[in-house]
Amino acid sequence: MAKKPDSPAQKPTRIADNKKAAYNYFFEERFEAGMVLEGWEVKSLREGKVQLTDGYVVIRNGELFVIGCQINPLGTASTHVTPDKVRTRKLLMHKEEIKRLTAKVEQKGYTLVSLNLHSKAGKVKCEIALAKGKAEHDKRDTIKDREGKREVERVMKTRQR
Repeated sequence: MAKKPDSPAQKPTRIADNKKAAYNYFFEERFEAGMVLEGWEVKSLREGKVQLTDGYVVIRNGELFVIGCQINPLGTASTHVTPDKVRTRKLLMHKEEIKRLTAKVEQKGYTLVSLNLHSKAGKVKCEIALAKGKAEHDKRDTIKDREGKREVERVMKTRQR
């Protein structure tokens, strides 16, 4: 008989995406960081009560923090905890990676943006990207490309009938 694998590779489950990030930034590199959360925040994330669109990442004293990520508390939250839905949350990465990111962020035009939150092996992870802001004409090009692809798909769909 064949031996079964010890543990099947679990796919990360998406919790929330920052869809505006791809419109506003060019991504240079992507990283995955752990996130320090309180108990009520984990429960709210499982229910999908999170908004990442205004979230960005800063480096303070050699540590990463995500600011502007809004996690709304559940109505059944504990009474002995006062939930703060927009508090600054710490991200966990290796020191060497943080030092490398610090050097790149200090260059003109680069910033760190939170792309999505996902659950991986029971832990909540935040995918962040080293990004460079798009100019207005780049945003127009993105819209034009997206509309062109949509038009091609529409024509292909009508031809297949």
